[in-house]
Amino acid sequence: MTRRISIFGSTGSIGLSTIDLIARDPEAFEVVALTGGHNIARLAEQARALKAQVAVTAHEENLPELRDALAGTGIEAAAGEAAIEEAARRPADWVMSAIVGAAGLPPGLAALEEGATLALANKESLVTAGPLVLATVEANKAKGARLLPVDSEHSAVFQGLVGEEMDAVERIIITASGGAFRDWPIEKLADATLEQASSHPNWDMGQRITIDSASMFNKALELIETKEYFGVSPDRIEVLVHPQSLVHALVGFNDGALMAHVGPADMRHAIGYALNWPDRKALPVERLDLAAIGQLEFRAPDERRWPALRLAREVMAEGGLSGAVFNAAKEAALDGFIAGRINFVRMSELVEEVLTKLSGDSSLIHADITLDNVRAADQMARKTAKDMIEAGA
Repeated sequence: MTRRISIFGSTGSIGLSTIDLIARDPEAFEVVALTGGHNIARLAEQARALKAQVAVTAHEENLPELRDALAGTGIEAAAGEAAIEEAARRPADWVMSAIVGAAGLPPGLAALEEGATLALANKESLVTAGPLVLATVEANKAKGARLLPVDSEHSAVFQGLVGEEMDAVERIIITASGGAFRDWPIEKLADATLEQASSHPNWDMGQRITIDSASMFNKALELIETKEYFGVSPDRIEVLVHPQSLVHALVGFNDGALMAHVGPADMRHAIGYALNWPDRKALPVERLDLAAIGQLEFRAPDERRWPALRLAREVMAEGGLSGAVFNAAKEAALDGFIAGRINFVRMSELVEEVLTKLSGDSSLIHADITLDNVRAADQMARKTAKDMIEAGA
């Protein structure tokens, strides 16, 4: 039976890995929608190869180029946030949510409202609006709505819980490679260049997520995501630095056992698990030779090196819309670093200052978690961070 599939963020690393898997069995899938950013040549090439119904660029200024690239194919071309949401509402059985940042939340909600299975690689959706996302799943279960994790850590936890009861879970441990600067002297971090921060020792990812790995903001978001997705208290979630990136997560049970998920540093495993769930099917990933690997290393994270982890725990304690503020401030700080406006260390300082400034506004932080309120908190945090960057504060 052919399954209808949409891929939001098809031109990024997760999207490319998803397409690699479905292209290996093209008769099994019908591609409904593909969305991307400025890489119009790649988006159009994907749409033609997969015979998509519609291709959407997030940027309206790129629409003429996309239309030209798809001329004569019969594939629709569209642009902008509204077009992305419209594409998310087209009937689909399985939707990959791989848009980077808070922009991934509205189309993900739209897909769930239509009863799709949402494969969630966009961690910001749960960070900014976890209760809203989960409530949307629950409200549309009768239509078939379902949420499956695609982050390698959360997929690993999800797999470790198969056949288990959450009441038996004592703790969840997610691992982090430590990124580009895990062994740097702390006093050198302020001098880290954009090129150095954009190089990951283990994973092949986009620039933004690679920098987030170096600062551990990526793991900070995943801490919050773990709390929201699995419904566990923050004190039962741990982070371990694991330089080899082979153990993706561990689940600790009340009998003292630890269930570890071990696999290669290849996102096609987590994507393939979500794509084939509830079945487990063969995937074109490396088979590990543990004897050749020899040993696995683990160490506790140093929150002086990675203050983002401490900030994530403060956000979980605060609750409300503090996750939306945290994520928006992080994205603005990252923009500032990429643009050369602030240094690497200043990113975490800036996020903490924005959190401190806005946490006093109870009407903002503790407003109901609706899409409009998430957007308002997001915009306020971005503006506050940008103003601080402009002022050189």
